Amino acid sequence: MSKTILVINCGSSSIKYALVSERREDRIYGLAENLGSEHARIKGITVGGEALELNIPHADHQQALEVLLGRLANYHPEAIGHRVVHGGTLTKAELLTPEIIQQIKAATPLAPLHNPAHLVGIEATMRLFPDLPQVAVFDTAFHQTMPAHAYRYAVPKFLYTEHNVRRYGFHGTSHAYVSERGSELAGSFKQGGWLTAHLGNGSSTCAIWNGHSVDTSMGMTPLEGVVMGTRSGDVDPSLHSFIANNLGWDIYKIDRMLNSQSGLLGLSELSNDMRTLIEASEAGNEDATLAIEVFCYRLAKSLAGLSCGLASINGLIFTGGIGENSAYIREKTVSYLPHFGFNLDKNGNNTLKRGTEGRIDASTGPQIWVIPTDEEGRIAQETASVVEQAQQVQHTKMA
Repeated sequence: MSKTILVINCGSSSIKYALVSERREDRIYGLAENLGSEHARIKGITVGGEALELNIPHADHQQALEVLLGRLANYHPEAIGHRVVHGGTLTKAELLTPEIIQQIKAATPLAPLHNPAHLVGIEATMRLFPDLPQVAVFDTAFHQTMPAHAYRYAVPKFLYTEHNVRRYGFHGTSHAYVSERGSELAGSFKQGGWLTAHLGNGSSTCAIWNGHSVDTSMGMTPLEGVVMGTRSGDVDPSLHSFIANNLGWDIYKIDRMLNSQSGLLGLSELSNDMRTLIEASEAGNEDATLAIEVFCYRLAKSLAGLSCGLASINGLIFTGGIGENSAYIREKTVSYLPHFGFNLDKNGNNTLKRGTEGRIDASTGPQIWVIPTDEEGRIAQETASVVEQAQQVQHTKMA
């Protein structure tokens, strides 16, 4: 990738940004947070690794973007890539047009907490840079290669045909990046079967065959799947009616509980931060210990289940904040999978943290890798590819 791409990821009260060029060490990145409040600010890393902190009291998304883009304009980004959580049935990154923006809006009921914020960022950058090509890169797109037996729910067909009720999967840019990188390091680029575990406050797993997603843990929304920081992951669907009937909660309160008050936080009643829980567990906190055990067991159970989609397993890849930094969680998870033949090198495992890439198996059985994810780099790569293709089409038409 030779182009300089600005990557934007808008949340409900924040904007993650990165200016991505060919050399990763030259990257400029940061976060505009607390938008809309008096504590709104931008924190990031500028050229040469220098820290940036800038107060922008009461700034909204557009005002924050104006400040960010003003600071980055001198670097002349050639395109803007937007992370969009849900693309519905869109199968690849797309150049932003009125039709694609409408499809993103149409997918909003499937991601009501995410797509509206992405649309704010898209509309703001298109107003500020109307002549700059802009691309939407979807978390869900990588998983559009799943077969129907993996993405369909066993519910009446009309819910799928008329209302798009199906499994979509998320963290697609992360799973795509680390699986490609892992297979490349293993000398079998986009070949064979890989299991990937993206572990952070949001976590998901994926089964990848010859570079294509064949199954993943998240479903129609990012709530399905493994235990996460504040999300429950899989629960009995009848839990909703049980709570409504016995506690009188409405569906919105139940949804908030499952998304924001459950997971590691709910189990431990202490924190959604794995580092805090490990420290508390070592100090004898039984709830923290249980939260860690549930997290690792459900993670291993998910990986084992996803293996049904693979003819063989080349290896397992850990990524994300927890996956990259916690040797303890990696070891405990692998210990729940003895029948897969994984042979962890404990010394090698203990040395890998803080963005270090490496192999942590003992060279027997399937490989085990720790690979720091690069979602921004992947988004920039897909953005550059879409822009290049669009330019080629334009040149062909003009010829």
